[in-house]
Amino acid sequence: MPTPPAKITAGTVRSDFNDPVAVVHYARAAHFLGLWESERVLIGRFFPDLTAHLLEAGCGAGRVTLGLWALGHRRLTAFDFAEELLDQARHLAAERDAIGINFLHADATTLGQCHLLRDTALENAWRSEPGFGGALFLFNGLMQIPGRENRRAALRELHAVCAPGAPLLFTTHDRDHSPTERALWRLEALRWEAGTQDPRLVEFGDRYFEDETGRTFMHLPDRAEILADLAATGWTHEFDALRHEIARESRAVREFSDECRFWVARKPARA
Repeated sequence: MPTPPAKITAGTVRSDFNDPVAVVHYARAAHFLGLWESERVLIGRFFPDLTAHLLEAGCGAGRVTLGLWALGHRRLTAFDFAEELLDQARHLAAERDAIGINFLHADATTLGQCHLLRDTALENAWRSEPGFGGALFLFNGLMQIPGRENRRAALRELHAVCAPGAPLLFTTHDRDHSPTERALWRLEALRWEAGTQDPRLVEFGDRYFEDETGRTFMHLPDRAEILADLAATGWTHEFDALRHEIARESRAVREFSDECRFWVARKPARA
């Protein structure tokens, strides 16, 4: 009897992001695509203070990081766990004279173990700041962490390093957003009931596919799942909407990314 393929792990995802095909794809987006219009709208609405120290999780090749810099945000710490993508982000920042962005190699699920992030937190303490003034985890980065408990761990870690009242902006796909998606997921549910789903997947809602941009793991939640995850990790839900409800995107953005849902949560202010 053949050995079943191994389950997808964080190591699988890291390897896929470090693959040269993926690196080129994300580096091109960082150089030429920049911020989406929907991202600009929500960053302007929920991160209006240009002096706040922001933390970007899963910064990849720097598309959003350099977009924040271009908007006037100067106190930026950005991290990723894929070393090759992080190198691309550092090179892009140097190319655009974005001096002072603090790029770190770290894993969102274990931020407390990153000594450089702890050093940044100490710097904030010297400024009498109780943590980061806000956090972002865009282009579905949170959903590329295999395992719901691991995604919740990342949410808890971000909560721990943010100041009371800080916003968190992130995106997910939404498996209920269209009749076609709902039909596809009903079929997938039948596969899971019969045990005929892709054996590499960790839980219902997962997808793992390969195309010209490389191999991609993605978890597609429904809205109730994210609301439960936010509540379980200390965040207060503040806003969510599908991308097309926020702004009209260019053709280049629509070709780069399918429809997604934006979320804003907030760390409760101290009583």
